[in-house]
This record gives sequence, C-alpha cells and structure tokens, in this order.
Amino acid sequence: MAASITDADLDDDADFEEAHEINVTPFIDVMLVLLIIFMVAAPLSTVDLPIDLPTSSAAPQKKPDKPIYVSIKPDLALAIGETQVKRADLVHTLDGTADASRDSFVFLRADRAVPYGELMDVLEILRAGGYTKIKLVALESVPEPLSTPETPKP
Repeated sequence: MAASITDADLDDDADFEEAHEINVTPFIDVMLVLLIIFMVAAPLSTVDLPIDLPTSSAAPQKKPDKPIYVSIKPDLALAIGETQVKRADLVHTLDGTADASRDSFVFLRADRAVPYGELMDVLEILRAGGYTKIKLVALESVPEPLSTPETPKP
C-alpha cells in the first residue's frame, strides 16, 4: 500500500492517508515485451511447407526443442525443414545440418497423396545413411469408437 504525505501531515505521523491506486505501468511494459517476443518467436517454431498430412488417433508425444523435419511433398520432392533437397543428397545434407546426429530423431512428414512405395524409398535412404530413429508425423484426430455387431433380438 502506498501512503500520501502532505505538509499538514508532517506533524502527525499517525494520520497517513492511504492511496488506493496501483501503478500498472511496469506490468503493461512487461506484457508488451512478452507479446513482442512471442509474436517474433511463434512463426520461427513451425515448418511452413504445404503438406496434407494424414490423421492419427495415437497419443501425441513430446516434441524435442529443435526437431529435424524431412518432408515429402505431393510432387515427391524432398525437403529438410523448408529447404528442398535432391534424393541423392538427402543423407549428405542431413549430415551437414548442425542439429542432426545419427542418435537424434528425424521427423518424416509425407503428404497424403504420396504413394506408400515412395515413403518406403525415403525411409530406406535414411536407414542406409545411418538414420534409424525416425518418427512419422500425422495430424491428431479423435479416436472413433469401435462398432460392435448387433445381436438379433428373439
């Protein structure tokens, strides 16, 4: 609580008047700085390739701080993050990535229109290059209840 002191109150210490005002300026300053930080950081934490991911009802898992995304676009082009790479250069480019190591997880994103054989070819390229820790990325969906066959009533 704050107190107000005037010339008349200097003689009498027991009669301080309480000020019922809260200084919110520091709070507003902190909130504006946080808003700016989140506005700048949010777009940097996502991958913006237009890929139509399939859905999965599996429980989502914790994402690492700096994930490595390998994406297969609908035209079967490959990308690491947002940088397009050739199939022959996929492992070499992953090796040159600062955050990549053969012990870290590689997140594989494939468009819904990509044939299963093409997905398996990319998995084989990654496995042959020594990247064996691969996670498949899908959109979250609500699990549908299993239907049970109805029994006829007698």
